[in-house]
Amino acid sequence: MQEELRLSSWLPTTNKEVKIRGWEYLDVILFSGDAYVDHPTFGPAVIGRLLESMGLRVAIVPQPNVNDNLQDFVKLGKPRLFFGVTGGCMDPMISNYNANKKRRDKDAYTPNGEIGFRPDYASTVYSKILKEKWPDTPVLIGGIEGSLRRVTHYDYWSDQLMPTILETSKADMLVYGMGEQPLREIVRLLERGVPFNSINTVNQTAILINDENDIPKNKNWEDVEIASHETCLKDKKAYASNFKVIEQESNKLAARRIFQRVGSKMLMINPPYPTMTEAEIDASFDLPYTRLPHPKYNKRGPIPAYEMIKTSINIHRGCFGGCSFCTISAHQGKFIASRSKESILKEVDKVVNMPDFKGYLSDIGGPSANMYQMKGKVQSICDKCVAPSCISPVICSNLDTSHKPLTELYQAVDSHPKVKKSFIGSGIRHDMLVPEFNKNADPKELDDYTEEVMTKHVSGRLKVAPEHTSDPVLKLMRKPSFSYFHKFKERFDKINIKNKLNLQLIPYFISNHPACEVEDMANLAAETKDMGFQLEQVQGFTPTPMTVATVIYYSGYHPYTLKKVNTPKTRKEKDEQHRFFFWYKDENKAWIKNTLNKLGRQDLLDVLLPKKDEKWRKNKPGKTKNTFNDAVPFNQRKNKVKYKKRKRK
Repeated sequence: MQEELRLSSWLPTTNKEVKIRGWEYLDVILFSGDAYVDHPTFGPAVIGRLLESMGLRVAIVPQPNVNDNLQDFVKLGKPRLFFGVTGGCMDPMISNYNANKKRRDKDAYTPNGEIGFRPDYASTVYSKILKEKWPDTPVLIGGIEGSLRRVTHYDYWSDQLMPTILETSKADMLVYGMGEQPLREIVRLLERGVPFNSINTVNQTAILINDENDIPKNKNWEDVEIASHETCLKDKKAYASNFKVIEQESNKLAARRIFQRVGSKMLMINPPYPTMTEAEIDASFDLPYTRLPHPKYNKRGPIPAYEMIKTSINIHRGCFGGCSFCTISAHQGKFIASRSKESILKEVDKVVNMPDFKGYLSDIGGPSANMYQMKGKVQSICDKCVAPSCISPVICSNLDTSHKPLTELYQAVDSHPKVKKSFIGSGIRHDMLVPEFNKNADPKELDDYTEEVMTKHVSGRLKVAPEHTSDPVLKLMRKPSFSYFHKFKERFDKINIKNKLNLQLIPYFISNHPACEVEDMANLAAETKDMGFQLEQVQGFTPTPMTVATVIYYSGYHPYTLKKVNTPKTRKEKDEQHRFFFWYKDENKAWIKNTLNKLGRQDLLDVLLPKKDEKWRKNKPGKTKNTFNDAVPFNQRKNKVKYKKRKRK
């Protein structure tokens, strides 16, 4: 049974809570853009608990008010070691705005989803206030906002290139990626009496060095200098070329130290730590989290992000997909750090014994659901690898993609007497379940995993993300050909029929991605309609710092080839592309007909708006046209439309 919780079971957030613990001072004070949820998927809680496990006295100030007399920034006084700052679990600009730069009406990391509790560019705002109030106390920034903004980056919301967040925030140090390893070393050095401003060779940290100061030496590291911030402002191609270096060095096991001049200062980004070992990641997840929001929110209402994950279990970190539009590898790395089965089952036991547990685990997953325990077969090959993705354009022959450990883990979780059902809510890489793509895997293992998921771990719908149907767009996305989605759907349909499941397959797609044109979206609409889908899980591409796609969006150049790539940028272009997702809506029919006639694509018009067959009109949006027993894969249809292949320069 769960032990009784008291106010002191959480990290303190007020002077009253500090005094309850009998503390006369604090070693570290954390500031966060999120409400405080003491759960291992919330970064501030992880860092707070880690520091606490090292014997430090830690407090957290969640969502400090920046619109009053700034009392929240002085109420706990000055910490002995440093202030820690994070914008939260998401970049604050993603939390505050949608893809059209319109303010969101909900903030998932605030009680009741209320807005207005997190400033734009929160890490910069918090850090500047702290440096004004406490100029002699070090400020260390981290979290995903810091990770993604560690070098010159394009900021979509202000539509400009911005320098490293260290320059704008005036912080003393940046920890990028998952912070446990560097923070352990920083604290170890501080406790040995090393001054904060002398700590400059810790892996996975970045600092700004004034011209009058010497560059720290480290004989174990090689160095590389990228184009200065000022050069990037003048030359978009130079900015694009920087990214290749940044991405490759961020995902190498023996990376170089990166330098970039910013005005009269030099940015120094130290190489990342090796991937966390099983013992290290277990230690992080085994810390004494309450797994609950702080009691201060009890009367304010539920926190949506917490409600979504309160009965979920994170089984690994990292993603080797390397998708061009995704920031996961920039923050968590491409190498997988997997927890032990014992640690996972210990957390399952803790969750099922919580008072409000109803028998259902919402997710057994990670950044991608099916990468648990996957790594290189020969480590020396991985040691030399510079590829940003292990599965694009093909699956690396050195990658062990066995799904057997994951299937066995699911079965072990389900064997707990209090678990009625465990769901897989994380995204599944369907391409890795297709033997034609995952050629080195055991097809039976792949089918066993797929059948396990379909029969026991979903409720009515299986969601996967092919993202597009155009092979040139998919190649730029670092995603496989859409033909493999057809292959996956064949296997899905067979398992569906065999087990009489009547499950729906729900694909995710993105519009207005770099290299995507209106004709590509028209092809997407026609091909998915012909497969029996009326799409609902769709989104427009949002440029976020530290992705290939964002570099292309701003500069017009692919960072690896420096060739020009067209990208839809105007509101009109984006709206027109997105409109093709909703071919079934009456208000779009005339526009689609006009557009396809202009493009000379009568073949697509005949598919989307056939003159004789109007059966599709009867289907409600959000439902697939075909059920499992009458869906025929597109590439097996006798009367399938032969789409024209556009010539690309």
